[in-house]
Amino acid sequence: MTHQWNSKETIGLLGELTSIPSPSGYTMEIMDKIKKMMDSWNVHYTTTNKGGVIATVKGDNDERHRLLTAHVDTLGAMVKEIKPSGRLKLSLVGGFKFNAVEGENCLIHTTSGKTVSGTILLHQTTVHVYKDAGTAERNADNMEVRIDEKVFSEDGVRELGIEVGDFVSFDPRFAATDSGFIKSRHLDDKASTALLLELVKHLSQASEKLPYTTHFYISNNEEIGYGGNSNIPDRTEEYIAVDMGAIGDGQSSDEYTVSICAKDSSGPYHYGLTRHLVSLAKENNINYKVDIYPYYGSDASAAISAGYDVKHALFGPGIEASHSYERTHTDSLKASAALLYAYVMSPLVS
Repeated sequence: MTHQWNSKETIGLLGELTSIPSPSGYTMEIMDKIKKMMDSWNVHYTTTNKGGVIATVKGDNDERHRLLTAHVDTLGAMVKEIKPSGRLKLSLVGGFKFNAVEGENCLIHTTSGKTVSGTILLHQTTVHVYKDAGTAERNADNMEVRIDEKVFSEDGVRELGIEVGDFVSFDPRFAATDSGFIKSRHLDDKASTALLLELVKHLSQASEKLPYTTHFYISNNEEIGYGGNSNIPDRTEEYIAVDMGAIGDGQSSDEYTVSICAKDSSGPYHYGLTRHLVSLAKENNINYKVDIYPYYGSDASAAISAGYDVKHALFGPGIEASHSYERTHTDSLKASAALLYAYVMSPLVS
């Protein structure tokens, strides 16, 4: 069994995806890009009412289906309040803390389509003025956006077109190093999305045929809990979430292997399907780690919670510093791509 891996193309696509702002709830532009890619490959797809894209590649067996999903929505924020000073208070979108975005450049997306740049800072940032600059709590009351315009009042901000409810996206700061590391915000889950899209492109151009009809679900609400828990085709038997592996103290996952999740905060993943992934990794000499993610949930677990009768599993590249300025390595992307290919070419779990 072979698999396709084009490091330059994959990293280039990942850079493109991270450059498109797509906090949960504001994913129109990136979903349009996904659809244009599918059109260029002549791949059939449907669009859900929630804005997700489900591409379908027919297999030899069209009676039994499998589904793989990755999500393009990211962490972000919304304008909660325009302060009298002309600065902005934020309401967070997704599960992260303010300290993860302190000092980050951002864009405010107005309803007119105009974007205004700014920086997310602690109000008491200036150490020469504020005694508590180091100790003040990083919370919704103390953090604010410093807008890159000459505005000094609430009225001045509104004249720019900024209003409460406008989305705020974070500068991804994408970088690929000569040593193989990829650093960026939003590798969760645009790294896995890039891998799925590269696989779909390969299948659209290759002469080989999948053993089973396979759906590739690009979801856009995962970070708020309900990206891929609906619109699952009726004949789907196996559901794979392709998402980041969590790295930290006590974890097996790293930045150089594919991480296979046995359990997360939602409970154990399907034993037989998880063991099938491990067997595929062993048979194909794919470097892997099996892990438990203690504070984690996926679109696959959301689908199970929604009542779908499917076998579910989760694997993907190891991502360091999740929900902050993240990092992975091409070794992990390559191993994840290899397991993806091995899986879609393998038999269903009985």
